[in-house]
This record gives sequence, C-alpha cells and structure tokens, in this order.
Amino acid sequence: MLSAILGTVAVVSAGINIWQWIAAGRFPLHRREGMNTPSGSLAVPRDGVTLLKPVKGADDETRACLESWFTQDYRGPMQILFGVADANDPVCAVVRDLQKQHPDCDVQLVICDPILGANAKVSTLTYLEKNARHPFWIISDADVFAPRDLLSEIISKFTAADVALVNCFYKLPPAGSVAMIWENIGVNADFWSQVCQSNSLKPMNFALGAVMGVRREAIETIGGFKALLNQLADDYQLGKRLADSGKRIELCNVVVECREPAKKFADVWKHQLRWARTIRVCQPEPYFASVLSNTTVWVIYWMAFSPDSMLAPLCLIIRTFTAMHNEFRLTRRITEALESIFTFAKDLLQFVVWLCAFAGNSVVWRGERFLVKRGGELVRIQG
Repeated sequence: MLSAILGTVAVVSAGINIWQWIAAGRFPLHRREGMNTPSGSLAVPRDGVTLLKPVKGADDETRACLESWFTQDYRGPMQILFGVADANDPVCAVVRDLQKQHPDCDVQLVICDPILGANAKVSTLTYLEKNARHPFWIISDADVFAPRDLLSEIISKFTAADVALVNCFYKLPPAGSVAMIWENIGVNADFWSQVCQSNSLKPMNFALGAVMGVRREAIETIGGFKALLNQLADDYQLGKRLADSGKRIELCNVVVECREPAKKFADVWKHQLRWARTIRVCQPEPYFASVLSNTTVWVIYWMAFSPDSMLAPLCLIIRTFTAMHNEFRLTRRITEALESIFTFAKDLLQFVVWLCAFAGNSVVWRGERFLVKRGGELVRIQG
C-alpha cells in the first residue's frame, strides 16, 4: 500500500516536471520583439527612462556590469542614478571612473545615508526615487550584466496602459565552485520554468528582482518604495501590490546575467535557506506543496519500498532531461546544461532546505540576522 502511494506521488512529481518543461518551452525566450522594421533595425521607443541602481562593494565583474548600462542602444533620454550607503565604499571609485569615461551620459552618484529601514536596498531606492526625472524607472541589482538592447525591449512592453511592471529572467554564469552547481541548477534550470508554470495557471502577480521596469505613476499609487522599507522580498511585494491594484505584470523575453562571485557551500546554504523562508512566509501553501515537484526524493522513497519498479528510473531520467534542457534554453551553453547531471544531488539538498525552512523564521542577509514575520516583514535581531 505504501509503495503504491509513493509510486503515485513520484509519477505525479515527474508529471509536474514535464508540465514545467512544456510551460517553459512555450515562452519566447531570447526572442527580440524590437526587430520588427523592414531593415531589421531596432524600433526603439523614446520614452524617458531613469535607472535606479543600488550598489555596494566591488569585485572583478562590477565595472563590466555597471558599464553595460552606459552602452545601451536606447534612443530616448536616459538618467542613471547610483546609490550607495557609504561614501567610502570602493564602488564609488568605479562609478566616478565610469562617469569620466562616459561624459555624455546623465549620471549621478547619490550617498544614501542613513539607512531608513531593515531593507538596505529599498532604503537606497527611497533616496534615489527623489532624484528620478523620467516616467519609467528601471530597478536593477548591482551584479546584472545587461545586453545592449535590454532597455529597448523592456520599454516596448509598456505599450498597453495597464502594464505597470516588466521584468525578465536571469541566469548565472558557469559555476566557479562545486557549491555553485547547486545554485546554478536552481536558477538556470528550475526557477524560470517554475515561473512559467505559475504563469500558465494565472496572470503574473509577483516580480523578479534582478531587473524590473516600472511606471513611475504606478509606484506612486502604492506609496513609493518607502512602503517596502521593512520587507525582505521587496520584488515580490512590489509585484503583488501592483497586481492587487489591478495593474498587469509582463515578462520581457531578454535574459540578463547575474555575475555574482563564486560562493562557498556555507554561503549557498544561507542564501537558499533565506530564499526558502522568504517564500514560505510570503506564500505558505504553494511553498508547502512545492515538495511535490522534488522528483528525486519521491523516487528514492519509492525505490526503498519497491526496488524492482521499472518506472522509478524513468522518473529520474525525466527529471534530469527536463532540467538539462531548461538550463540549455536559458543559458545557451552546453557546459551549463551538463551541470544538470547533478540534479539528483541538488534535489536532495533542496529537500533538506525545504524542511529547515519550517524550523525557524530567522535569516542572515548582508551579514545581519533578521526575524521574518508572516507576510515577509523584517525585524533586525540585535546582538
């Protein structure tokens, strides 16, 4: 009896993987919608855009990531606002050097001190919005490398008046450590396909924080960034509040790359646990049900009680194949697709994280410990 139940759950889990794979396959990933003129040149919108860019620290990729925004193929007016909490932060020197290298760009470095709430990134955005001049804002993480046509593609999605936010999928570069293989499979294979699956059920009501394009008036109607000062999942909350106000959220076809430094196992663990607890408090029911898509775990349980099953290995093959194909579609690199050979190890680690997410409500973020209250509100833990 137990073997039959576990077998049913494992087959259902493999079916969920197939569903995610099909939903991802239907999304026009990488397709450029701006290439619609007879000559094939970009039909670029001319709306004014302000880039709001919170930055902190500098690594080997920082300059290239920041400079990718200076070289956008965008014909409308563009303002770039960098925000940093500490005037002595080494990233300030990088920004000032880029200002000298690109004197024709409208660039400003804003010192955002003191920090206004528990979420330091949103605190920076609260300062930056006061200096923004244009009707469209782009919010981007510091480690994002942007393709040259990203702005054009994002702004072209705002044709309909009810579109308030446009975001896009992101990928991670080839793993720089063994631990990063876990992170890479989670982002490059699973996360984006799960988003596509969710969007196949209902209109998108959350946002992906790597890059978000928003209408200024839409943010103002929900109280500006200051309304999110104490939220951990500020991107999720921004999207949810805009969707709840009756606005539409769209996905851009362009994929950006987050060039974060390679992490050690302990860093990946903290990141995954923070992400898991954030999802659990924001979407408790979907998070609890998410374990159904962990095919590897259910197959292992099934094989423990029914080692002669012929379907169990097939479920594992389905899981590995769908992950590998999803990762190749997103990254367009066979080397990263091959990382999905280790999907079984990632699934086992993810199951442990899934369990640990229920064991507490604290997270470590930017070197500080916070308590995450129901709904995603952050409370700093002293000491």
